[in-house]
Amino acid sequence: MITWKSKLDSLIRLAVERSSVTNEVRIGQGLLSDVGVVARKVTSSPKALVVADARGFDAAGPAVVAALRDEGFSADTLILPADPLPVASVGEAEPIRATLAADAGIFPVSVGSGVINDCVKYAAFRTDRRYMAVATAASMDGYTSAGASLARDGFKVTIPTRAPVAMIADLDVITAAPPEMNAWGYGDLAGKVPAGGDWILAETMGAEPIDELAWSLVQEDLAVWLEGPEGIASGDKDAIARLFTGLTAVGFAMEAHGSSRPASGAEHQIAHLWEMQGLEHNGRKVPHGAAVAVGCVASLALFDWILEQDFDGFDVPATLDAAPGLDAREAELARAIHEPRTAAMARIELRAKHVERDIHEIRLNRLRSNWRAVRKRLETQLVRREDMVSKLRRAGAPVSAAEIGVSPRHLLETLRAAAFIRRRYTIFDFLHDIGSTEAAIASVIPRLAGVSALEVRK
Repeated sequence: MITWKSKLDSLIRLAVERSSVTNEVRIGQGLLSDVGVVARKVTSSPKALVVADARGFDAAGPAVVAALRDEGFSADTLILPADPLPVASVGEAEPIRATLAADAGIFPVSVGSGVINDCVKYAAFRTDRRYMAVATAASMDGYTSAGASLARDGFKVTIPTRAPVAMIADLDVITAAPPEMNAWGYGDLAGKVPAGGDWILAETMGAEPIDELAWSLVQEDLAVWLEGPEGIASGDKDAIARLFTGLTAVGFAMEAHGSSRPASGAEHQIAHLWEMQGLEHNGRKVPHGAAVAVGCVASLALFDWILEQDFDGFDVPATLDAAPGLDAREAELARAIHEPRTAAMARIELRAKHVERDIHEIRLNRLRSNWRAVRKRLETQLVRREDMVSKLRRAGAPVSAAEIGVSPRHLLETLRAAAFIRRRYTIFDFLHDIGSTEAAIASVIPRLAGVSALEVRK
């Protein structure tokens, strides 16, 4: 039987050995007291700066500071307010960067989850130093990744940085995190299912080959990581440890591949668009993992639609003749994205991935020739929408747009706009290539929104 502990001894240990940056990862109970010992192994600096928001510091900060001081560090703190929650942006990271830039001898220690980790990771990279991460929730997959997912000039991007030199996850702390935070992590991990489908489509169409090492780190044990979702909601330590181990493996996959492709597809395009819009529900910012969970369900609905199609007799010439050129695509973008800065950045992404008729024809012929094998591969990879809804609900994650404050009309607009914000080939680009974007969206929106097609258009 595969257990998270056995994977620590095999998968994660080997990932650390392969990593050019991360020297040590510890996942287990009662590990906060190890922070000082591990920090001493990876830095010669006499000074440490513990960076957290108020909530993260309450969860683990005092123990981290004490452990650092026990090992002879002078440990200062930089604590951001938790109300409102910090924003994942370059602007939020700037005070951290400025503090580090003022003293080259500081070793930064991130204590928190997604936003804090990414802000410290970015600040450390910008000041050319290594940092250590202390995780406080199984809420996302970026602890061990080499990128920081931050908004820059209002546009959410994954900025190339460096992974932490060490990462410690005390399961006592992570299990005690608010259940909704670990549910967000489950949603983020569930998104790897359709993200894998996107990569299969990209390889099928000749847009991007699959990296077998990164693929195996994410996909080989994904079904195991997603088992027992009810344990996430109930705070079961084994279930949460399993989830966290899976998220850690995903982070290493992104580092190995050099981008977020192994972990991010159309479901993240949907989520990032909402994040760029500053989506709020019930007076609070919608968390990344919650948005990804809903995006995952929407993406799987589109895959369900694709799997119902027959491409053996696909009419390639007719599809090529009907395909819009770049000017027409840019006009579509202008209708779909109204915010000027987002539209300007999306235009750059669209131009980077647009292909002319000759490449488009090659793609369609590849699809027609290989569809039966591709369909079988997708059916093996994917989880049907209804089954994923059940898993996410049992974990305590949102599954419908309404649960995060997105109306049926807003969801329709999101699915039309999301294709434009990344050059990465996903199901949105596949639907464009086969000339079926509107047909697919029109088919899935009523099921996703729980309303009629007429109500969506209102």
